[in-house]
Amino acid sequence: MIRVLAIMEASSVTGPAKNLIRFCQWTRTPEAQRTGANLAITIATFCRDPDADGSRNAFVQAARSEGIDVQVIREGFAFDRRVFPRLRNVLEIVQPNVVQTHNVKSGFIYSRIRSHLGVPWIAFQHGYTAPDLKMRVYNQLDRITLRSADRVVTVCQAFAPALQAYGVRSERIRILHNSIQAPAPVPENATIQLRRELGLVEDDTVILAVGRLSKEKGHADLLQALSVVRRDIPEVNWKLVLVGTGPEQAELDRLSAKLGLTDRVVMAGFRPTVASFFAIAGLFVLPSHSEGSSNVLLEAMAARLPIVATRAGGTPEIAADEKTALLVDSRNAMANAVRRFLTDGALRVRLADAAYAHAIAEFSPDRYRASLVTIYQDALSMAQSQAIPLSSTG
Repeated sequence: MIRVLAIMEASSVTGPAKNLIRFCQWTRTPEAQRTGANLAITIATFCRDPDADGSRNAFVQAARSEGIDVQVIREGFAFDRRVFPRLRNVLEIVQPNVVQTHNVKSGFIYSRIRSHLGVPWIAFQHGYTAPDLKMRVYNQLDRITLRSADRVVTVCQAFAPALQAYGVRSERIRILHNSIQAPAPVPENATIQLRRELGLVEDDTVILAVGRLSKEKGHADLLQALSVVRRDIPEVNWKLVLVGTGPEQAELDRLSAKLGLTDRVVMAGFRPTVASFFAIAGLFVLPSHSEGSSNVLLEAMAARLPIVATRAGGTPEIAADEKTALLVDSRNAMANAVRRFLTDGALRVRLADAAYAHAIAEFSPDRYRASLVTIYQDALSMAQSQAIPLSSTG
């Protein structure tokens, strides 16, 4: 039995959090036992809730609802030094053979107390955003911290050169793209209800974008591109549905009005599940300036949607231009790609079918799980070859 302690700070079920919960669920299935993945995973997370058990934390509750052991590390404020002894206490309780961290805080805190533990450390790096000075400082701290990890798992090959530039040795870097499985059918009444809620008429083609409304996600570029599309093919009815919230929402509202797109843009806000949105969409756009291994891109592929995406980060490692998507480098190219899909039904079907087949075959949960188990085994083998004292394996 390999005991894994996964340390992740999250207050909602983000993409990485969802992946972690799904993997924990799988480790307890007969399928996992048949593959020899004898794992026991405990999640540790930080909470500032008045309730010390994390009952107000959506991530904690989602994990516990699946029967996953979650250890809550109570903190009162940012940079609360009491988290150090509290994490040590969790380590004493769990006695892990491997520790994995997922964010800046978890990596930094664990790096400060790991020296006497002799447990292999796998640090996951999901990419960086830099909306303000605080996050830029956090990002720089993470770059320094990652140099100490035994293995650094990043979500795409595009991030590897930057990690090496930060001082992470190339032999310690592992690539692990996210995974996707074919979605369950969405009931027709659910899609009818959603279209009615969003104010869509029968012949409106839904152009869907899902993600945090922040600058690096490129929604302003998408609005600019769609203003060109409306000018060039005014006879085609479409509505842009933006799912998500964030600091740029007010600015995007102003830009929509300035471009004369107010009647074409629907702000759907945050939604805990988006399956129904993929079911009503006719086209998916990922306009990001920065991406790793995009969960929403994989979800769009598995939903059999035609896709327009920027060539950002790991996106070209997932989708291929003119084969499974239309990949673009500029706002003008984005407008042209959207226009092509709106006016060419055969192209929509061909690329959507190819995207579905590629996602299901190449980014399956089975591949993801096998790769992650190999990373655990690799870390343990490395530790044993270097005579690092390990906790007993039970």
